[in-house]
Amino acid sequence: MSESQGTQSQGTESRGTQPRGEELDAIRKRRGELRERYLRSGAARSATPTRGFHHVALICRDVEETIEFYQEFLGAPLVELVENRDYAGSSHFFFDMGGRNLLGFFDFPGHPHPDFSETIGAVQHIALSTPKERFAEIKAKLDAAGVDYLGPDRGIEDSLYIRDPNGVGLEFYAEELGVFNGTELLAD
Repeated sequence: MSESQGTQSQGTESRGTQPRGEELDAIRKRRGELRERYLRSGAARSATPTRGFHHVALICRDVEETIEFYQEFLGAPLVELVENRDYAGSSHFFFDMGGRNLLGFFDFPGHPHPDFSETIGAVQHIALSTPKERFAEIKAKLDAAGVDYLGPDRGIEDSLYIRDPNGVGLEFYAEELGVFNGTELLAD
């Protein structure tokens, strides 16, 4: 396991100072206005125009290191490895993340690959719905491998966060799909 596979900060060093006082009050007021204007109950929502994510595509530094992490360490099966259709020499590969969800990666030989930065357009983290019994197994596996993680703590007992070898944040979330903090967000 490389040092980049764990984290204590999850990118918080790049976030700056959290708002306080009047600034924080204004942000919370604006959020309330947005909820009032845009958040609709299940019956009032329009039908979603897609079936869901076919795959999420990310960039990796090293194909083999990424396969070893996702398949050999986490247990997500590699289901395809082909050449990228529009970049000669680049690999495009997919892992089965459960629930008919795929996580895809590209490598781009010849491109510079800067370290992760928590900024606009970056992936802050991917939350993976994890059965409670598997959550404990994953935590034990991370502990045994000496991988740093954040959580379960801060009053949140059902989440833990790591970074993969590419700096991608992963949250193992002991919650059902379509549910957030015990509240069902999506109806069948």
